[in-house]
Amino acid sequence: MTRRSVIRGTGHYLPDRVVENQWFEDKVETSDEWIRSRTGIERRHFAADGETTSHMAIHAAKKALERSGFSAEDIDAVIVATSTPDLTFPSVATMVQAGLGLARGFAFDVQAVCAGFIFALANADGMIRSGQAERVLVIGAETFSRILDFEDRATCVLFGDGAGAVVLEAAEGERGILASDLNSDGSYRDILYVDGGVATTGEAGKLRMQGNVLFRHAVEKLAETAHHAVEKAGMTTDQVDWLVPHQANARIISATAQRMHLPMDKVILTVADHGNTSAASIPLALAVADEAGRFSEGDVIVTEAIGGGLSWGAVVLRW
Repeated sequence: MTRRSVIRGTGHYLPDRVVENQWFEDKVETSDEWIRSRTGIERRHFAADGETTSHMAIHAAKKALERSGFSAEDIDAVIVATSTPDLTFPSVATMVQAGLGLARGFAFDVQAVCAGFIFALANADGMIRSGQAERVLVIGAETFSRILDFEDRATCVLFGDGAGAVVLEAAEGERGILASDLNSDGSYRDILYVDGGVATTGEAGKLRMQGNVLFRHAVEKLAETAHHAVEKAGMTTDQVDWLVPHQANARIISATAQRMHLPMDKVILTVADHGNTSAASIPLALAVADEAGRFSEGDVIVTEAIGGGLSWGAVVLRW
């Protein structure tokens, strides 16, 4: 039998503050209709003052643990995907570890922007397959509202805050992560980046994006990486039950599904309510769909994302 990484539980957390599209109309030249028609976003959540990435990650982790039936003491490792950590260091993952009262194992962050959860999931799977860990808590958490330029209408309306988490456990059999496909190309760094950092400005900076260029790359690269991951799993797209994409833009999601020959009723969509929560978007979507009972045991799920770097990738798993 093959040792695989099986999702045993999911959880998510969203800040209480809900920001509707109309909120931006007094800040930049935009409208609810403009945002909806171009992105599919209707609202998003913003963290409250003093609410941090680790705070949200801990909440999501506790829910995932509760749904999995495990306690924090059962976890061997914590991996957090984020581009908006509380501090330069230590890692958010160690803060989550402490917040859960977990005094053993190891914890670290992964930074691949919106593709971060895919990279974290693939890393966790490798550790489980190699025997370094039996159970891994994988989290995506972001407070992108802290790095938005609220005078830039092209970016400030897109992003939101939140966290999602999954508990992975080693198991023998056909369920679990079947394949992953990871990619990066640093020559495209100027398409999506933050104009600050410790070694440059000494400040966090603000998000900058070439939206039209990124859109073209996203549609092409997301469909390509999803196909590669499906092929690595020894399958074809007609065997896929669900696509759980990075929730960046409804038009990107629709175009990617078309290239994969998947109908939209097989696609999990949360972008209207959450906006783009970067590394948190996929685990948020997984948790929302899981809680709604949309997945059945044995369903084949493809999840994919692209983010700054550029970095992109996909994971195929059997629920």
